[in-house]
Amino acid sequence: MKTLKDVKVGESAIVKKLHGEGPVRRRIMDMGITKGVSLFVRKVAPLGDPMELNVRGYELSVRKADAEMIEVE
Repeated sequence: MKTLKDVKVGESAIVKKLHGEGPVRRRIMDMGITKGVSLFVRKVAPLGDPMELNVRGYELSVRKADAEMIEVE
């Protein structure tokens, strides 16, 4: 299973499935990360946390813990 955490800087991925439950999953969906959406990894902080993404035309920072819950293809 490939997660968003495995995507390198400069690469794109399509969201396949969201893992996690309750408020955490809801928060990820509220940020615009839903099944079928395209994500582009712009950059990653020096220590690897957080990741900066382009999603639906805007920039978004996501923690590694949240990135592990987003399965991509």
